[in-house]
Amino acid sequence: MTGQHGQQQWLIHIRKDYLKFAAAHMTVFPDGSKESLHGHNYQVELTVELTEPALVRMLSYEVFKRVLKTVCDRWDEKVLIAADNPRLEMLPAEADECAFRLCGKRYVLPADEVAMLAVDNITAENLAELLFERFWAELTVDQTVPWRERLIAVSLRIDESRGQGATYAIRFNP
Repeated sequence: MTGQHGQQQWLIHIRKDYLKFAAAHMTVFPDGSKESLHGHNYQVELTVELTEPALVRMLSYEVFKRVLKTVCDRWDEKVLIAADNPRLEMLPAEADECAFRLCGKRYVLPADEVAMLAVDNITAENLAELLFERFWAELTVDQTVPWRERLIAVSLRIDESRGQGATYAIRFNP
């Protein structure tokens, strides 16, 4: 939108201490090596570009925060495993266990502490995209809000440590 001073843009940013998840993972490298199992306290931030801030088109920050918290909680205190990784081999296990081999190393974990994710590798880039997709699916369950008419763009950033992370962004077609 163009105003008296040129192109106008309205962005809202949401970054709260409770919008986070603690998770363990192992990134696999192209040569077949991998990181050791380790964890991060991931911090999540959302930026939303609005079509306009007019009262009739106003969106509550609370909706965004609630949905972000819901999707973060699903990965909190989990070991994140890339289900589509070609170096992952699922192994027979007891019903309450998750057994697998990754890059030749065997792991057996409590099944309820594992989140199998539909990605080929656990990286900040992939987590940002996947978390965004889950966020958007959960947000748009509310059909009473014309989300695509009120938003121009949305970006979701995941920091695995201070100053290191990835952002996934989408710009909607007008």
